[in-house]
Amino acid sequence: MQTELRGGYTTGACAAAGVKACLLFLRGEYCEQVDILALDGTPLCIPVKDVHLSGDGIRAEIIKFSGDDPDITNGVSVFTEVRRLPDGSGVSFLAGEGIGHVTKPGLSVPVGEPSINPGPRKLIRNVVQELLGKDAGVEVTISIPAGKELARRTLNPILGIEGGISVIGTTGVLRPMSEEGFKNALVPQIDVAKAAGFSSQVFVPGKIGENIAIKCGLPREAIVQTSNFIGFMLEQAAKREMEAILLFGHLGKLAKVAAGVFYTHNRIGDARLEAMAAYSAAEGLPGSGVQRILASVTTEEALAVLEEAGLAERVCRVLAERASLRAERYLFGKVKIGTVMVTLQGDILGMDEQAWKIGEELHWNLERK
Repeated sequence: MQTELRGGYTTGACAAAGVKACLLFLRGEYCEQVDILALDGTPLCIPVKDVHLSGDGIRAEIIKFSGDDPDITNGVSVFTEVRRLPDGSGVSFLAGEGIGHVTKPGLSVPVGEPSINPGPRKLIRNVVQELLGKDAGVEVTISIPAGKELARRTLNPILGIEGGISVIGTTGVLRPMSEEGFKNALVPQIDVAKAAGFSSQVFVPGKIGENIAIKCGLPREAIVQTSNFIGFMLEQAAKREMEAILLFGHLGKLAKVAAGVFYTHNRIGDARLEAMAAYSAAEGLPGSGVQRILASVTTEEALAVLEEAGLAERVCRVLAERASLRAERYLFGKVKIGTVMVTLQGDILGMDEQAWKIGEELHWNLERK
């Protein structure tokens, strides 16, 4: 019998709970837990580890609980320090230890601001209004001491968030849907690249494609990691009216796109060898070679068969053309797509004409042979 997964609460909800604990402490109430209402209406009861006077304010500590979601901030301490300001000053937010600052445009928070997202800000304002009224003035400093180290395991460095982690959460409720959350965490890369002036972008499924793209002189600021969610990210690019996307990655991933597979996790969609076999046969590979490709375990093993037959360059070019065609069809022709396929070692196997055009527009250092 399948056990129902436990939910939790976001870092933003922790900060809001900390603010409520501080404001209650300010009026003489010490609470071991506080109740807040998430932005979707879900009631949350959040334990308070500590509240105490701190300088001219109040400081609270909340321990993040992620439930069964594999969130990297699970168990970390989220500190909020609250200081009263004159009425009418509103709620201002400061970044304490471990909280990053936004340095690139395109995100939901302006450049120069602490990376405290709109959802957590609204949660905190709701708490302040509940306890002090709509005209209250409050300064809120959020700290996550572990944040600077944790930020290295996030997309923050790519997004231009420097100095620590972000305080995130759309509603305050953390439900164990890590895949959906991960997909949505990838999307801001497109916005940041667009804000940097790149209406043509480079989509890489992983580090292999990213590292080789950089070696080819493609600008880092235009590179977007898609992980296995190539179709989802292409759709997000189309919604943002991107002009062109250069798919740049390992043969094993992009051969799946050539077969019309846009979610490339190997347990969900794996047609790479079948695609290689089909297009190899179309280019004249004998039946025995096609059978060897289908019996291969990796695309590298299958590629060796093509190299023996002198067909590697031709087949990989056709696969690149097909991947671009399938991707453009997937987006109903709204975005131009080019494809570059590479090996694990960084060799370029094949690309289509559209890839050349996009690459030249982005001033890569490749030259036509």
